[in-house]
Amino acid sequence: MSEKRKSKIRTRFAPSPTGDLHIGSLRTALYSYALAKHSGGDFILRIEDTDQKREIKGSKEKILELLETFGLKWDEYYVQSERVKTGIYQDAALSLVKKGYAFYCQCSPRNPKTESSGKVLRDPCRDLNLKTGAIKLKVPENKIVSFNDFVLNKKISWNTSSVADTTLLKSDGFPTYHLAVVVDDYLMEVSHVLRGHDWLPSTPIHLLVYEYLGYKMPAIGHLTDILDPEGGKLSKRKGSVSCEALLNDGYLPEALLNFVMLLGWAPKDNRELFTLSDFVSVFDPDGFQKNNPIFNRDKLDWFNGEYIRQLSDKDLASRIVKLFRDEYALSDVLKVVPLVKERIKTLREFETLAGFFFERPGVDVSLLGGNYKEHLSTCLEAIKSIPWNLDSLNEALMNKIKEKGFKTGDFFMDLRLAITGKRITPPINESIIILGRDETLERISALL
Repeated sequence: MSEKRKSKIRTRFAPSPTGDLHIGSLRTALYSYALAKHSGGDFILRIEDTDQKREIKGSKEKILELLETFGLKWDEYYVQSERVKTGIYQDAALSLVKKGYAFYCQCSPRNPKTESSGKVLRDPCRDLNLKTGAIKLKVPENKIVSFNDFVLNKKISWNTSSVADTTLLKSDGFPTYHLAVVVDDYLMEVSHVLRGHDWLPSTPIHLLVYEYLGYKMPAIGHLTDILDPEGGKLSKRKGSVSCEALLNDGYLPEALLNFVMLLGWAPKDNRELFTLSDFVSVFDPDGFQKNNPIFNRDKLDWFNGEYIRQLSDKDLASRIVKLFRDEYALSDVLKVVPLVKERIKTLREFETLAGFFFERPGVDVSLLGGNYKEHLSTCLEAIKSIPWNLDSLNEALMNKIKEKGFKTGDFFMDLRLAITGKRITPPINESIIILGRDETLERISALL
């Protein structure tokens, strides 16, 4: 490896293809990307798929697709299951056995969560001198291991008497996370590791593996937990917090990314709107926050509204058409976009606010005013023969309101309901011009 590469900051994002990409995982990828790219370093994507039983078909491809959607381009790409074939994990595990730091175990596999929780600390096979089976780390008694967390900015220590003997290489030859992550980070010369706070309890195992293999450790930092507004850690069981679900809800990738930037990191000047390149240019690890951020949906809506209004009408229309899978024609959406652009917070709201343009709505007559028949009859009379443009429509309707002595608000509410079926819509006269004379007359006549 060249000295030039060794001197670079090299980070990695290492997801497992076991389901949807969580918003917290996107944050880890983003921060890792920014940390590397701020100084011209390398960002590595590594798919950790050695737990083949948990892999969900298509997840790997979806991870790549989503990272590209968010603009997080990787410099190097690896898949652990392919690296297994090279023997690197097996060689590392065998060297630990040879040095007396690991042992073969023939016990039935235990639940990894139970094994690492400390409920089962010392494996009965550790002193049997077996020659085959899974390979486990022989954790010493009463040894203090520690590291400096560069996110939390403090030294964290453990006494190994509370750390369980942990499987490193399964009997099928596949490594567990605890071995593969250390070997890969070392061989890929990763200089800085950012990961979720939930991985902190695994760190003493990794510290021992690094030491016993004689590897230089990267700097490690654990990010805060993203909290649900109702309390507790944000989880998939509490709503759509996967990246794909949020995009499908009508959030723009750039808005979602900007929102995630500030879930655990703060700029020095309280700025809120950042493009990805802006964020990379100002990124500073000192900006990592120590308090757990809360996933504030209202704030995400605000970000999304800001980014929607930055789009050209054509770009916004194209994104709406794509979200609704070409249900609407681009030319039709493009006509309507100027009326809703300032009002919608998500692309999905386009259908709620403007669906009446594309499908004639049902109208609840009970919502109409007591004078609605006279209002609507007057509308018919006013618009049958006027030139079809907004100025003419405005003038004709206002003249009729004055002539008949109608209350302006009541008149236009009845007209709005007749045309759209709703009380809250885009500007009604502009909407009528887009709908066209024939369709407008038919909708009004249908209520009379």
